[in-house]
Amino acid sequence: MNFCLSLLIALCLDRLFGWPEFIFRRFSHPVVGFGHLISLFESKLNKSTWSSGIRKATGVFSLFFLLTSFAALSFLIVLVIPEGPIGVLATSFLVWPLIAAKSLADHVAAVAEPLKANDLPEARQAVSMIVGRNSNQLGSNDIARAALESLAENTSDGVTAPLFWGVLLGFPGVLIYKFVNTADSMIGYKNKRYRDFGWASARLDDLVNYIPARLTSFMYAMISRNTLKVLRITFRDASQHRSPNAGWPETSVAASIGVKLSGPRIYEGVKTNDPWLNNDGRDPTGSDLFSGLKLFDRFLWAITFLLLLCSIISFL
Repeated sequence: MNFCLSLLIALCLDRLFGWPEFIFRRFSHPVVGFGHLISLFESKLNKSTWSSGIRKATGVFSLFFLLTSFAALSFLIVLVIPEGPIGVLATSFLVWPLIAAKSLADHVAAVAEPLKANDLPEARQAVSMIVGRNSNQLGSNDIARAALESLAENTSDGVTAPLFWGVLLGFPGVLIYKFVNTADSMIGYKNKRYRDFGWASARLDDLVNYIPARLTSFMYAMISRNTLKVLRITFRDASQHRSPNAGWPETSVAASIGVKLSGPRIYEGVKTNDPWLNNDGRDPTGSDLFSGLKLFDRFLWAITFLLLLCSIISFL
């Protein structure tokens, strides 16, 4: 089966339709199901009265049990999918909800529009949907910075990584990656509740995103107007980020647009003193969010072209 073609169709479906509301209302979404399972295991196996070692062990067990279950399920699905055009199309529909390009663009646009109109309350509400930090006191520059960082990081998490693992491992790669990423987004925090139980999920998410984050960064540099400058700044600044992966796409986006990202902020009530990425850039504004969305659109067209090329080569 030409799985690159399935990925291409799935990406096109997502870019055109996202995950339609009428489907969500009737069938929900696979990631919601992942979340329910993770929450169930967390509620039963992450007791505050247990020791740090036990909670870390139950977190490892939960991740291993759910991962092996989803791996087995995905391989069984692959076995029953027929060969030929019907199989390609069926696989496309299975992958479709596991890509999040349109959703990401829509969420960032929902921040950009009120920010352009200087409606800070609405912009704060919109940005709170895509970032973990408290948005209640964010100014316009802080809102734009948070939204651009989310756009950059989630380009890797929501687009590059599922496609990358799909090219390598087929449908099981996409499904397993999406589960790992969902687990990290739910329990991968370094706070009192999740530090031990979510340790394994956070570390595995770092591992599976290591290559996709750098590929995303490279792609953003390639489609920028000054590729060599963006690459130079990225290699200089990306490793300064607290995350082993997020700094790469964030720095490339920052350098491509000419803004500075990361830097000091208040996160979970604690003020951080993170270094700036592309320190010589300006403070981002609402107009920079629109520039980021245009850059993201070019990124998606580049990925579409690569998948098309991969599909053609697979037929030869």
